[in-house]
Amino acid sequence: MTASRIPPQRDPSTGRWRIALISPKGPLYRHRKGIFKKSLRYQPLTLTTLAALVPDDFPAELTLIDEGIQDVPDDLQADLVGITVITGTAKRAYELAARFRARGITVVLGGPHVTLIPDDAAPHADAIVIGYAEDTWPQLLYDFAAGGLKAAYHQAPDLSLAGRPFPRRELLPSKHYITSDVFEATRACIHNCDFCVVPTAWGRKPLQKPVEEVIADIRSRGARRIIFIDLNLISHRGYAKQLFSALIPLKLHWYGLSTVLLAEDDELLELAARSGCRGLLMGLESISNTNLRESGKGFNSPEKFARVVERLHDHGIALQGCFVFGLDDDDPDVFMRTAEFAVQAKVDLPRFAVVTPFPNTPLYLRLQAEGRILTRDWELYDGQHVVFQPKRMSVQQLQQGIETAWKHAYGVRSIFRRIRHSPAPLAVRIGTNLGYRFYAHNLSRYYNCDWIIGRAPGGRATTSLESESCV
Repeated sequence: MTASRIPPQRDPSTGRWRIALISPKGPLYRHRKGIFKKSLRYQPLTLTTLAALVPDDFPAELTLIDEGIQDVPDDLQADLVGITVITGTAKRAYELAARFRARGITVVLGGPHVTLIPDDAAPHADAIVIGYAEDTWPQLLYDFAAGGLKAAYHQAPDLSLAGRPFPRRELLPSKHYITSDVFEATRACIHNCDFCVVPTAWGRKPLQKPVEEVIADIRSRGARRIIFIDLNLISHRGYAKQLFSALIPLKLHWYGLSTVLLAEDDELLELAARSGCRGLLMGLESISNTNLRESGKGFNSPEKFARVVERLHDHGIALQGCFVFGLDDDDPDVFMRTAEFAVQAKVDLPRFAVVTPFPNTPLYLRLQAEGRILTRDWELYDGQHVVFQPKRMSVQQLQQGIETAWKHAYGVRSIFRRIRHSPAPLAVRIGTNLGYRFYAHNLSRYYNCDWIIGRAPGGRATTSLESESCV
């Protein structure tokens, strides 16, 4: 802490430290702004997990604020504010941090963006947390109370997820989310996709919670339909088999994330279905083998995608298939080809995004070396804005092309062609597709190229981009 900071003091009326934990949001989900008038989000685990990690002997009064569902009060009373930051919300996080620090409140920043690029976050906080916070967050709180806060806290190399308290989900209002029954069994991923944040931020060694602890958490909630937020639930096959087997007696339905490799593993796929899996999000990424190979995702094969969908449907599992545009083998025809491919392959819910070079990932470093990064306005790093110069098209073509793909995939005829094959309940099929159809027809209100005010013939920026803001 700098000499000008106000020394930490407990709330004199309660004798407790007032701790506020905040998740800031970008334009898409910010409370009463953005595309969605009502939150379609599930309850996040970061804030409730941090709340659970506050030591029992640390006297704390906790306030949790998810800006996706509520405003941050201008007069929020706190001794310490912790803010979790992803790249797309960094700008907002820094604004909040400045507001609190001006009032003499200590601010701690952590999360993926801070872990990816600590030097960017450090000037905006009294302390930063790099990596996972299971061990560092309690130590930070003790240091804060003793007046000895350090500038940075680094994840312990021997971090274990075993024996941790269950998230304190009751501290966020469940009525504002589509579900609060959100769980985590593993972290990290064994693959090394060059655009993915995970290998750069946390490495490729999977971390696993003991299966019995995951099951105990689920049982404590009495949950019947749950979401696993694990980045790749089958990253470790043996662990996945153990988890799926343990889920079978619970007779619940669950949704999560996986790679396409699940469809090639008969035993694991059968276990997933028996355990209650009813929907998976998979990164299909591209219909170009060149793109997949150059991105480190060569285990994907467009020739097999339709078979992946068929195999999942045969087991009663719906697919949310994600594609990214802007990889180096993409040309202006890729948008319609990909959207029609998704329709023909009967993908239940296709999603499309602009490939985003998050800071310090291999993709970012390569594009930076090639002079193709157009801006470091982090609010634009949201998976929908173009922040780099594409190789085979202009910025405008890429930005407008993604909207073309969305509108085609969620045209009335395309929806009908896809949902008649889906194993999801009819009401779910119709509701989710109509929701995405609304999204497709509102993209241009929030994601466009207006932030770039000058263009060279190839679409390159001709003026300073750093001061331009997102629409």
